Amino acid sequence: MSKLPKPVSAEGSWVKCDVKLPGKTVIITGANTGIGFWTAVDLVKRDAKVIIACRNAEKAQEAKDKIIEEAKCPDEKVVVKSLDLSSFASIRQFAEDINNTEERLDILINNAGVMLCPEGKTEDGFETQFGVNHLGHFLLTNLLLDLIKKSAPSRIVVLSSIAHKYGKMNFDDLNSTKKYDSWAAYGQSKLANILFSRYLAKQLAGTRVTVNSVHPGSVKTELQRHIHAPTGSYLFKFVVNLTQLPGFSWLMKWKTAEHGAQTSIYCAVAPELADVSGRYFSDCKVDNETTAAQNDADAEKLWNVSIELTKLNA
Repeated sequence: MSKLPKPVSAEGSWVKCDVKLPGKTVIITGANTGIGFWTAVDLVKRDAKVIIACRNAEKAQEAKDKIIEEAKCPDEKVVVKSLDLSSFASIRQFAEDINNTEERLDILINNAGVMLCPEGKTEDGFETQFGVNHLGHFLLTNLLLDLIKKSAPSRIVVLSSIAHKYGKMNFDDLNSTKKYDSWAAYGQSKLANILFSRYLAKQLAGTRVTVNSVHPGSVKTELQRHIHAPTGSYLFKFVVNLTQLPGFSWLMKWKTAEHGAQTSIYCAVAPELADVSGRYFSDCKVDNETTAAQNDADAEKLWNVSIELTKLNA
């Protein structure tokens, strides 16, 4: 892991660098709304070809039209592909399509996710938040890794959250079957994102492929649609709801989705991060992840368990 330079291209956590990306190909999962949408707009404006990978084809097409309108770019600059991160079959089909049709993949942004959802299972039988937020992106990244390495120098950006600080890797019950708490499950999935990034960064040392994780900030997006669900931490939901009332906004500084996209964009394009890998960023600068997120033994264990659960080598 390289020493982190000072963030010279960001001001007030808004990216200011004018890097252009002609001839570059980007994949952003969940780019039909929120942070992913504004990340796509920015990178298209930089002349990249952006593939928006989304579960809902209709919403994805609507997002494409809006991105083209916002970025004032040609139609071919935005490509819609179907991807359901709760289905290993869908992920494998998507990856096969990309590997067969794309000559390069310069930037992969693992942006999609679910938060505080009611107890449920993915198509393959895993707790929804662990399955989508971690296992889905774990499988996707590994299936695209050869193309990413072929395209080096290239970058992988993984959206995590400050919620990882409240997470714990429960290797005896990764699916939260013994006791389901939506907040605990979410925190575990976000911790898994950082451990995954950390381990992968070490595996990719010397390949000119960097991997960094990101906390976008407290952002008002569709990700919070389950905030009123009757499961999980009632104290957390009370505090979040309180901060959105007049007079209580000082408790939590909320960002717009466009502002929340800035750290993802920064990690994807900033020239000074060309050799920086395995770090955790917030507000366009390196931040301190928890001791649990720096646990290399857990990172390796999670990696090996994830290979088994996703049948990556099958």
